[in-house]
Amino acid sequence: MFSKSFRVKSNTVIKGSDRRKLKADISTAFPSLSVEDLSELVPNKEELNVVKIYAHKGDAVTLYVLHKNPVLFELEKCLYPTVYTLWRYPHVLPTFTTWPPVLQKLAGGADLMLPGVVVPLSGIPEVKKGDCCAVKVVSNRAPMAVGTATMSSAEMRSLGMKGRGVSVLHTYMDSLWAFGDKSGPPSIPDVDTEGVEGSEEEPCPNRVPDAPCPGIQELSLADREEGEHGKEEGEDPEDLRSPQEQMDALLLQCFLQALKSKVKKSELPLLTSSFLRIHMFSCCPSGKQLDIKKSSYKKLSKFLQCMQQQHSLVRVKELSKGVESIVEVDWKNPELRSFRTPKDPGIEEASVEVGRAEGEKPYHPPEITTLYSVSSRLEPLFQDAKKRKGTVLQPAEVRAIITDYVKRNELVDENNKNYVIINPILCDCLLEKSEYQEVEALKWDDLFSRTLYKMQHCHQLVFPGQPPIVKKGHIEPIDISVASRGSNKKVTMIKNLEVYGLDPMAVSVALQHRVQASSALNPVPGSKDRVLVQIQGNQVQQVCKLLLDKYQIPCKYIQGLDNKVQKPGRKK
Repeated sequence: MFSKSFRVKSNTVIKGSDRRKLKADISTAFPSLSVEDLSELVPNKEELNVVKIYAHKGDAVTLYVLHKNPVLFELEKCLYPTVYTLWRYPHVLPTFTTWPPVLQKLAGGADLMLPGVVVPLSGIPEVKKGDCCAVKVVSNRAPMAVGTATMSSAEMRSLGMKGRGVSVLHTYMDSLWAFGDKSGPPSIPDVDTEGVEGSEEEPCPNRVPDAPCPGIQELSLADREEGEHGKEEGEDPEDLRSPQEQMDALLLQCFLQALKSKVKKSELPLLTSSFLRIHMFSCCPSGKQLDIKKSSYKKLSKFLQCMQQQHSLVRVKELSKGVESIVEVDWKNPELRSFRTPKDPGIEEASVEVGRAEGEKPYHPPEITTLYSVSSRLEPLFQDAKKRKGTVLQPAEVRAIITDYVKRNELVDENNKNYVIINPILCDCLLEKSEYQEVEALKWDDLFSRTLYKMQHCHQLVFPGQPPIVKKGHIEPIDISVASRGSNKKVTMIKNLEVYGLDPMAVSVALQHRVQASSALNPVPGSKDRVLVQIQGNQVQQVCKLLLDKYQIPCKYIQGLDNKVQKPGRKK
């Protein structure tokens, strides 16, 4: 729906009565949102705008915009959350999982087809036809698209996961997302898809419990039997606690484990958001999912406040406005010293998965060859060799054809064999107009270089196991640039990764793990199928190491290795 730009009809501030009605409608449409969540989504005292638009196909849509970001849109009296909202509340909608390359197709206006759905061990989410649902990619719980189910879950399974599954309305990187601040999705570890077979290799096209994918089918059955057996014998003590109490206990366990085994004194002060994302999530046992919203604390700030005041484990301080950091850890605290890290082989496996997440499948750089195409001006010179306009040749082939032409037409200078006499065809093809009366002969090297210069430059890419790809022009280098954002903030941007067969999302994740900084994918202006990776800070050195060492990209194909910061409004 938003794959193309839309037209804004009106933009007004919401009225008090409409604000209350909207909050009630959201509560009805998304019952999993708490009262606190609703107050954050529709605050009483902050400006909330109602923007009425017409989509490119003429559909009338109402947007609700908070802090310059669209948080909801209404179509035919139905409310849908935007990706900005789902990144804050990823549990709101039933969510289907797909592979990262599918995301670009969805952003281009395609619907999610069932063969592209990754089915975890727990199965696909339960939905009815017409239910609002979300789409995410493997290894990240942050939703990337919103739509409606075209059939029920039971029908999807009965059809062997074939056909259209989700009618997509809105995606990350579409025009509705671009109407906001264009921020990228957060990285939220997805425990549910860590065990999906083939997550490191090519997608299994029929990944369904009742379709022929035996590895997943047998494992899910085994897990189900083991769960039933444990429940019968009453071996799980957590069954006696409420889900909220279980989440509180898991939160405390991950917190203590992160302090004891992950955080170093040299890292302090440490942003609380980074502490949660980098350290606490990595300590979550396999098969479980850390979700603060499902705990009694609801917010990370409240949990850390409790850890500071009641447990005296940490000291949290607001070093800059609205941004909290852990500035001190009491490693001598008896509770922390007595804590024993639970043995969980799944955590070790998860750490291996993180290491592999830099590329979902082994990457091999392409073989790049410079080629030349016969231009219309040079066609008479190649006519005897039966090479027409547009024929692509290797440099060695060009030399052989020119040499053969010269010898057959007896153009080698008898007095000096290093020179070739210029006949009318060579004159028209290789000489400039000012040289017509002056140049009577050329050296062999000059003859070859002029011929190649007058031809159309091309390049050939050969990826392992794939047919050669020939494209016109010089190959675009991977471009690395550093820009200034505000007074003292820098961002590093990398583009043209797709030219070399690199997945921007995989590169983004790899950089996140290397430099422990947030990254985002943004569309390249003027390009329909390319995105650039943007990561906080001047990370040119780390980007170069990743491209040169891990991906083995030759240095000559990387531009900006010695880049300096570009400040807005100033020329280099």
